[in-house]
Amino acid sequence: MASWLLGTGIMLIHLLGIVSAIMALMSSRTSQGAIAWIISLFTFPYVALPAYWFFGRPRFYGYVMARGERDNVLRRVLARYQESARPFLAPPVNSDIQAVEQLAMMPLTRGNNATLLIDGEATFTSLFEGIDRAEHYLLLQFFIVRDDALGRRLHQHLLKAARRGVRVYFLYDEVGSRKLNEGYLKELAAEDIAVSPFRSSRGFKHRFQLNFRNHRKIAVIDGKQGWLGGFNVGVEYLGQHPRHGPWRDTHLMLEGPSVLGLQEAFWEDWHWATGEVASLNWQTESHSDSDYHVVIVPSGPADKQDTASLLIQQLIHSATHRLWVTSPYFVPDQGVQDALRLAAMRGVDVRVMIPERPDHLLVFLSAFSFLPDMLKAGVKIYRYLPGFLHQKVILIDSEAATVGTVNLDNRSFRLNFEITAFIPTPAFAEQVHQMLEEDFAQCRRVTIDEIQQRPLWKKVVSRAAYLMSPIQ
Repeated sequence: MASWLLGTGIMLIHLLGIVSAIMALMSSRTSQGAIAWIISLFTFPYVALPAYWFFGRPRFYGYVMARGERDNVLRRVLARYQESARPFLAPPVNSDIQAVEQLAMMPLTRGNNATLLIDGEATFTSLFEGIDRAEHYLLLQFFIVRDDALGRRLHQHLLKAARRGVRVYFLYDEVGSRKLNEGYLKELAAEDIAVSPFRSSRGFKHRFQLNFRNHRKIAVIDGKQGWLGGFNVGVEYLGQHPRHGPWRDTHLMLEGPSVLGLQEAFWEDWHWATGEVASLNWQTESHSDSDYHVVIVPSGPADKQDTASLLIQQLIHSATHRLWVTSPYFVPDQGVQDALRLAAMRGVDVRVMIPERPDHLLVFLSAFSFLPDMLKAGVKIYRYLPGFLHQKVILIDSEAATVGTVNLDNRSFRLNFEITAFIPTPAFAEQVHQMLEEDFAQCRRVTIDEIQQRPLWKKVVSRAAYLMSPIQ
């Protein structure tokens, strides 16, 4: 009897493995991801089967359904928002900007100001000063929040804001901030601060969605000022962690109509997390001293298409003489790889800046499998030497630049909720150009010889890591 039960159980596991492999074949968003899951499900069903059911979902269906449920409210509020924004809409000057608008499903706005915030002290000084200026409400969202010296500084600013009557909404990713202790959150809630985790697996119906993350970093003050970029909340982001050393990152402060794009992204995330529709200011104001054009591009696994990957490909294809990219995790999909190589082949100065020090070993190893083809095509790869590089910035010619949260890997392209500011304004592009010039001066250029001369076992491990990258 025991042997019959064991045999039946084994047959059932293999049958479920076959069924799951067919599901992966029909639903995976990349051929590489489908192949990785199919091989794993056929070869190691005892391990791969539970992994697939918890981590293999191709879309965040729960968020899609929640978006549908709130469509009536969303349309009513956004109709008022878009009406007030109408005087600040800027017609796209070319098809490249029009494509970004279509991907973002948000308009290009004029009358904005954009301030680059380079590294941690500048970023958190600006953010904390903004929190202290808040009069009506404050929206705050991070992937990682730690209860350390920096986390406590944020904590105190939030408490002070709440005590002077500001409504505070605090959203954090439950996986990224899994080490955040309950005491930190209870102290905020005790001051009537609205606190919620972003649970990708919310409720029994959505229990098989554990692989999705909310990687956005957003702050909005009264609908008038907003922040986004690479920084989470922890002392390592100030360069105070012995393992990482100096931390190189970039954030952005926006003022003007574009801030409402950040607010809309937070608003949707807050509704998913809590079921509540926050009452916010949707009246648009222009920044009086500057006229930067901005498109806010939210992206994530609830989108009908791979917004982040398509955005990166569009930016690459639009470049005519310069494309500089910085990313801490560089394992782009085939479409982005091909676009980078083609850009280099047509004479564009394509540079990619990545860390010298690994933060995620599997991602670090994966890059070695495709870097030779990049280098042969003329793509220049640089490794940042002083410390860990975490900024996510792209410079396109002398005309436009982006700052945001998107890494060039499958997780950012297809599994994470991300947000990017696309700024097609030459004055801003020049600021980014100067910033990246200083960063490249602190890099070493990677050569084809150093990659090809690695031992065979390292090449094998790198290739295996790359094949696993779609299911990370």
